[in-house]
Amino acid sequence: MEKTVTEAIAYRRSTRVYKDEPIDTLKVKQCLYNASLAPTSSNLQLWEFYHVTSKPTLDKLAKACFNQNAAKTAQQLVVVVTRKDVWRQRAQANINFLNQVFDKPDLEPRLAKRKKQATEYYKKLIPTIYSDFLGILGFIKYWIFQIVGLFRPIYRQTRQSDMRIVAHKSAGLAAQNFMISMAAIGYDTCPMEGSDTLRVKQILNLPRGAEINMIIGCGIRDEKGIYGPRFRVPFEEVYFER
Repeated sequence: MEKTVTEAIAYRRSTRVYKDEPIDTLKVKQCLYNASLAPTSSNLQLWEFYHVTSKPTLDKLAKACFNQNAAKTAQQLVVVVTRKDVWRQRAQANINFLNQVFDKPDLEPRLAKRKKQATEYYKKLIPTIYSDFLGILGFIKYWIFQIVGLFRPIYRQTRQSDMRIVAHKSAGLAAQNFMISMAAIGYDTCPMEGSDTLRVKQILNLPRGAEINMIIGCGIRDEKGIYGPRFRVPFEEVYFER
């Protein structure tokens, strides 16, 4: 029986040692589909998910993860990748979707207006934010937006480094969707940042513009896999009501 969302969140722990027991590849794939439903900035979905099940590739990735137990004992691995470099294709995919959904001769004015606004967003605003050349355009846009921001609220994250952060934030949301989905069916995970990301890209044959967001070990927790009781800073220290 699947856990509720609250139960799955409580159950999820970073599991660093897994049992030598196979897990269902199709179930993990379904959890990755759930990951793809996560919220994402401008619906650009600048992510890819590499589901690794072959033993030779698992061994190579474990080595690239410094042979830490969470990688070395994992039955499967998931590599979450950001693809800021494909923003044009993803923006066009959104435009194509809008044209398909709103392709009606008798489209009511309210929906026609919505289609026009969304289409202009992807045709004009997204290129303004994401276009750059050697970081120069981003620097110019940054200062223009800062000056305009003296007089009214404005979006200020326009540099390449800013857009990288945006892409990684969205990928992190997807990764969390995945890990909670795995917890809901009794599978365990461990998100890892410790890896040689260049070697990981080479092992997976990723293009230059791809970036590793995190690698997630997957399996069923061994009794030694949870290293201790859960610690969290008191909620009162991180919760503020205004």
